[in-house]
Amino acid sequence: MSPIVTAILVASNLGLIFLLMTVPLGLRTVRFSRVVAMDRQRLWQALWPLGSDAGWSGEILSAQPLDEEGVARIMLSWEGRDGKPIERRARFEDVVEGSRFTMRVIEDTALDGSFWKDYGETAELVSEGSGTRVTLSRTDRYRGVAFLVFRYFAMRRELSKLQRWARTGQYRKGGWFEHPLSQVGFAVLSALILWPFFGFHLGGLALAAILTSVVALHELGHMAAFRLTGHRRARMIFIPLLGGIAIGGRPYNSRFEVAFVALMGAGFSAFLVPIVIAASVLAGNEGHKAAAALLAALAGCVALFNIANLVPVWKFDGGQVLRQICPGPVVLALASFSLLSAFLALGWRAGFSSGFLLAAGAVFSILSLLTVGSGVKPRHELEPIGTVDRFVIAGALLAVFAIHGCGVLWASAQLI
Repeated sequence: MSPIVTAILVASNLGLIFLLMTVPLGLRTVRFSRVVAMDRQRLWQALWPLGSDAGWSGEILSAQPLDEEGVARIMLSWEGRDGKPIERRARFEDVVEGSRFTMRVIEDTALDGSFWKDYGETAELVSEGSGTRVTLSRTDRYRGVAFLVFRYFAMRRELSKLQRWARTGQYRKGGWFEHPLSQVGFAVLSALILWPFFGFHLGGLALAAILTSVVALHELGHMAAFRLTGHRRARMIFIPLLGGIAIGGRPYNSRFEVAFVALMGAGFSAFLVPIVIAASVLAGNEGHKAAAALLAALAGCVALFNIANLVPVWKFDGGQVLRQICPGPVVLALASFSLLSAFLALGWRAGFSSGFLLAAGAVFSILSLLTVGSGVKPRHELEPIGTVDRFVIAGALLAVFAIHGCGVLWASAQLI
């Protein structure tokens, strides 16, 4: 890619990340409304957490009032870090039997109370013809549009499933977005979006497909780590242009778990790098130059993408790992500086220009500033990491960095 195209791609991604994760939106209310073909009183029993049909979606396992001030304890089907259902205490306000209520979360067993500070949800039911118009509202203080958009589509999905339940009496889990075929479609879309940046020719399409496959392989590593650390479910979501996200089935329980899952993205792919290099060398020795070049490009993409993810940016895998294994801010700063310096030195050795490397360092610094503090604070501190585990993860980080670093150097020697 030309420097101008690269700059456009980087600037677009930075702007998109800022818009999705950082831009302050203040206190916002998201609403969605739909007419459901069911009697209002029956729907009230489904939407009111203390109603007789409150478990229609399987989300609420049980609910019971705690006092006459509108406080109730709600047991949810979502799994907490201890493997048990999440328990939530909520206060109900502005309750009009059969018509509306507002719920505010006081605390739950998964997230810190600060997460719920500005949150409130309201349900309103109004008879309309032979059905009932249901309006759901979610109020919160948002930073970035991603979670706001997520809330909108979550309410949209909830009302769609409520409508189906009202019609059939059955609740169907999941949806089209996380369906495997949809995710394959998003992966294809991602490759097609990247295609112009590599050139509108067969080689450009191959590079776009390779990069998309590299992202998928990286996220598969995270998913494998989730399962190895006891998550009953793990899934991957492709986000065109931005990449992919692996999601576990419950909150993290320990610092070791966070570090292990973060490292396994690049660690899983590290097993592939020497295999692809060997295959490329073999193809070259057999006279298959096109196949050798394609395999070299694959090895280079795998190595470069994964080693870039090990850079100590706040939300990158490298930043996640270092924050778990470094015992204090001074050690964390030194480790981050050392890892970033090693990355830039590797880039220089691979043949990248000084200007490009300085720009890369600036981009990573901006990314770190954009994403710092963007995580969700758990209710209780994660279990501390032991000394042995700390050194094991540190050694694994260095090994993975070295493997991908060698892959970058080898691929650059073959292709540049």
